[in-house]
Amino acid sequence: MPEIDTDNRNQTVITTFECSPGTCADLLEALQKAYSEFISRQEGFIGAGLHVNDAQTRIANYSQWRRREDFQAMLRSDEMRKRNREIAGLCSRFEPVMYEVAAVF
Repeated sequence: MPEIDTDNRNQTVITTFECSPGTCADLLEALQKAYSEFISRQEGFIGAGLHVNDAQTRIANYSQWRRREDFQAMLRSDEMRKRNREIAGLCSRFEPVMYEVAAVF
């Protein structure tokens, strides 16, 4: 389970995916499979959440990792590179961005 706390040293990654209502369900399914079959089993993985907007044109993904190197190693793996090619075909663009928790209210 992700920890949203300024005192932790975890790496937070927020990824946004732009898609169409026609591909949203397929993209969501591909992301769920990636998490359940591969990503969640990688070293350093803490937790993640997937969020879909009402129009089904965007999916936001929040994930947390023990270290930034753990996230980067997962992204560079042959398995994830293959999955990312499939994911890229289901959306117009996606962008993972690494963040640190700055404040919690």
